[in-house]
Amino acid sequence: MARARTTTFVGLNIEPGLAAAAEVSVNGAITVRDGGRTDLEPGILREGEVADAAALTDALRALWREHSGLDKRVRIGVANARIVVRTILLPPIEDRQQLATAVRFRAGDEIPMSLDSAVWDFHSVGIVDTPEGPRQRIILVAARRDMIEAVLGAARAAGLKPQGIDLSAFGMIRALRRPGPARGPELYVSVGGLTNVAAVGADGVCGFTRVAGGGLEGLAVELAERRELSLDDARTWLRRVGLEDEIATIEGDEAIAGDARTVLADGVRRIGAEVRASLDFHHGQTGDGLVVDRVVLTGPAVAVPGFAAALQAEVGVTVHEGVVSGTAGADLDPLEAGCLSVAAGLAVAEGPSA
Repeated sequence: MARARTTTFVGLNIEPGLAAAAEVSVNGAITVRDGGRTDLEPGILREGEVADAAALTDALRALWREHSGLDKRVRIGVANARIVVRTILLPPIEDRQQLATAVRFRAGDEIPMSLDSAVWDFHSVGIVDTPEGPRQRIILVAARRDMIEAVLGAARAAGLKPQGIDLSAFGMIRALRRPGPARGPELYVSVGGLTNVAAVGADGVCGFTRVAGGGLEGLAVELAERRELSLDDARTWLRRVGLEDEIATIEGDEAIAGDARTVLADGVRRIGAEVRASLDFHHGQTGDGLVVDRVVLTGPAVAVPGFAAALQAEVGVTVHEGVVSGTAGADLDPLEAGCLSVAAGLAVAEGPSA
């Protein structure tokens, strides 16, 4: 995460309820030059996996028609609970081919699926000292081949040209982690179609990622069913009402506003429990005594007034809103900024340079 690639593609983040695309520039920070989003109907993705490829293709075609200036070369982010991320330690190996052989040998023990039915990759993140001597730390990622092929197939059918697949969590970190002096461990959380969590250690390395099924989209579905609203109207109500002291409403709609507030408050408690579980896991995993004292929140939830403060009250750790900005003349409103942040990070293979 120390260097920035000069060549970027369009980052495409696909999650339940949302597809977002961003074309970026990198100059000390990632900023959005062009981009857009489209809402996805329920059932197109289930738990982060493609369930209706034809409908996803139609949605992507519509997104590129609306934003015709976007390049069709895309790097696609994926996120679901069945993607495997492991950190393994190996003796230092400089030769890339020998290292790949050693990783493949270990991957058979680390990945709970047949390697022949998986798409997997790895990245070396440096040498660490251990009681057994220096060891090379490797981040290993694997996903079922059929899941990846479904995403790629829908994108290609829409006329796009996939250039790579990446974890949405890694894109989130690249977009939002700022270069500069060393800092303590941080937790990054995107709340939208699902809740995507990534922990970054004091050394800047992503230690683990975790995906929970619940997110803001699920709350919109809940409100829509409770009040017999369209899903678009339910999404709008959640952003209008928010979680600040005074409920924003209009005369005659107090009942809807009250239900929206109840759904949001209950949802933040559930999401807060997921974030606390991730914090506990991270602290137990590292064993270095360093405690996360900063959570960075992004995704559509940043457009809900009071969401960050309510999440902070639930987890007991300072929560900051983290979003990308637009280039000059292209300022992003809170909803656009939250929706495009992960996509912006997917557009580049490395983070901003220091």
